[in-house]
Amino acid sequence: MALPRTLARFNRVAANRALRLVAPWIPGLGVLNHVGRRSGRHYSTPVAVFRTGEPGYAITIVYGKESDWVRNVLAARHCELRTRGRTVRPRGARLVHDETCSAAPRALRRPMAALGLSDFVYLDETA
Repeated sequence: MALPRTLARFNRVAANRALRLVAPWIPGLGVLNHVGRRSGRHYSTPVAVFRTGEPGYAITIVYGKESDWVRNVLAARHCELRTRGRTVRPRGARLVHDETCSAAPRALRRPMAALGLSDFVYLDETA
């Protein structure tokens, strides 16, 4: 279960504009730069992101797998991620369903699972 699409629309118009400025420096957040699969336009989307044990990142899918950024990144299989003050260009994007939310820090696993946030886009730095 993802969060409601009405909340996604509100965030796109209001919260994301402010969050894009600070997210690259806040642990657990980042800004995902990606290209529209049909339009070719460049987009910047604030995301919840965690390092994985393998060299890469896991991005929480908060509003469902049908979100444009998810579909764009999976179609292109690459993107640019700004997180913790650095920019990385991972390759090999893939969709992962993980009921245990193992990519998230321990303190966030239960709340995320309770909210149904168990889908992630994994980005591989070395692919």
